[in-house]
Amino acid sequence: MFKFAFFFAFFLFFTTNTTSGSHNNTSSCPTNSCKNGPKISYPFWFSQGSLPDQYCGYQELGLFCDDNGNAIFSPPPGKYYYVKDIDYANHILKLVDFDTANITCPRALHSFPLGNLPLSHSPLNSNLNFYYNCTHYPSSGVPPIECLSSGANRSFVFLMGNETEGFDCQEKVVVAVLKDQITSHDDGGLINEFAGAMNEGFLLDWQTTTNCAECEASNGTCGYSNTRKETLCFCKDGTTKSNTCQGGGGSRTGLSRLIIGLIIGGGIGALLICILVYSFRRKLSPIVSEIRKVKKIHQDIEALIRSNGPLPIKRYSYSEIKKMTNSFQSKLGQGGYGQVYKGNLSNNSPVAVKVLNASKGNGEEFMNEVISISRTSHVNIVNLLGFCLEGQKKALVYDYMPNGSLEKFIHNKNLETNPPLSWERLHHIAEGIAKGLEYLHRGCNTRILHFDIKPSNILLDKKFCPKISDFGMAKLCSNTQSIISMYGARGTVGYIAPEVWNRNFGGVSYKSDVYSYGMMILEMVGGRQSISIEASHSSETYFPDWIYKHVELGSNLAWDEGMTTDENEICKKMIIVGLWCIQTIPSDRPAMSKVVEMLEGSIDQLQIPPKPFIFSPTKTQVDICTTTSSSD
Repeated sequence: MFKFAFFFAFFLFFTTNTTSGSHNNTSSCPTNSCKNGPKISYPFWFSQGSLPDQYCGYQELGLFCDDNGNAIFSPPPGKYYYVKDIDYANHILKLVDFDTANITCPRALHSFPLGNLPLSHSPLNSNLNFYYNCTHYPSSGVPPIECLSSGANRSFVFLMGNETEGFDCQEKVVVAVLKDQITSHDDGGLINEFAGAMNEGFLLDWQTTTNCAECEASNGTCGYSNTRKETLCFCKDGTTKSNTCQGGGGSRTGLSRLIIGLIIGGGIGALLICILVYSFRRKLSPIVSEIRKVKKIHQDIEALIRSNGPLPIKRYSYSEIKKMTNSFQSKLGQGGYGQVYKGNLSNNSPVAVKVLNASKGNGEEFMNEVISISRTSHVNIVNLLGFCLEGQKKALVYDYMPNGSLEKFIHNKNLETNPPLSWERLHHIAEGIAKGLEYLHRGCNTRILHFDIKPSNILLDKKFCPKISDFGMAKLCSNTQSIISMYGARGTVGYIAPEVWNRNFGGVSYKSDVYSYGMMILEMVGGRQSISIEASHSSETYFPDWIYKHVELGSNLAWDEGMTTDENEICKKMIIVGLWCIQTIPSDRPAMSKVVEMLEGSIDQLQIPPKPFIFSPTKTQVDICTTTSSSD
């Protein structure tokens, strides 16, 4: 009976609309092109000379041709950009700044003025930060852009997030470029790459404008009237209306019969549902309760995302996630949080897609990760490209890290597949992680405490540049807040700071991350000896205790006779830094800025720290950690 009711409704619809016809109003949406540019079609519109009385397209997305036949986009206030490509399938616009195109040493004059345009920066972009006419700057370590410097005034460029302090400059400009055009992680290499990157351009994603949302929802095509100064909606029946086609422009008779049919069918269906609910109300009660719970979680996540303002990352549909992973064909890993799959974006850029388990808590970890990482931009922080949230389906899209996690190199069981990392590379990785943590603690507008620093959460790119990942445990606080309140313990056994699981040791703060970092770099050193950081407390080989005795006695720390003097020095430096970081009292631990300084400085300047009261909670003492942290 239920199926019959809806069949009857659709039967009425189709039998009353067979003569109404369906006309595509293509004449109102012409396709144009410039001599040297892509085709110009909806939602873009073409203007040459005076503005047309009315046109089909978004009011903000008008294009024109210059005298050389190049397509030009001119957003207010009076900026000009070459239109290099328009990807209509993926809503991507590629632009090159008119003022810096084809210049050997370009001087960026302005950022792209997003304003109220229906455009947003693509996650495939990176930001370059230009400092111009600097009168005060560090005397060494940061190379200037010679071709943009004049006399004593120097100019500099940084990848956003890598800026250093000590600059007094007359002007600063932020410019977007494609990530794949920047391959150097140091400022010297960036000087040789920024001109080519700016000439290659950047990408913008476009979204439906607020004025056109109602029209497109009614199956119409949006436009604008310059004479009446109002939004138009071109309907499929050939009519032009204001704002909406009111259901697509079909005949009123057919629409009325459809409504009547739906009312009758809906009424019968509702009656049947009421009977079923009444009959099985006891069985349905727990199901309804679960549905309400899931809906509440979903609403809480959506509300939290909205309260944090527009996110600078793309939101994907679940169908897009399936498409980019080829229906989840290639699995990279699995943990308590869910599964990670390899995928490809529309431009064939490889990505890692983390699909969270539907039953994973109340969505707190998902919200933490999206909001925390979307606020960051640093070479040592994993880059979040986008996320998906559809009911219980949650996924995160990251840059693909071909070398996987640091953990597999520390506890290396297959020397042929994963050759051991050199001491120099281990030092470089430790330094990069420290800089990433320093950025989280001091470089963001909002301080981010990670609370789960461990080798499996450090990813390595193709050049073994470390990236801090997995912000599910993270907590945000103001830069002025030294001690934070937190219910229960969070983290992974073996890396949790004493004050996190027992407040008698002190308040929880950014120094808790410092402790986890210290345990991790000691493990990086101990990995050569295959000594676990989670060794039994009764064991004589508990590594921090064992290694402190050797440092205190001045013993030779070489794991094998083949270690050089420089390698032994790196080893000892990492151990001393690690021991400072795991001091029991939080105030005795250095800030991450000091850790970076210690790693970059000479071993002769480092003092042996006091012996820490070394103890880490057993799994029974912080059982909550095993349920709130991943074991990936």
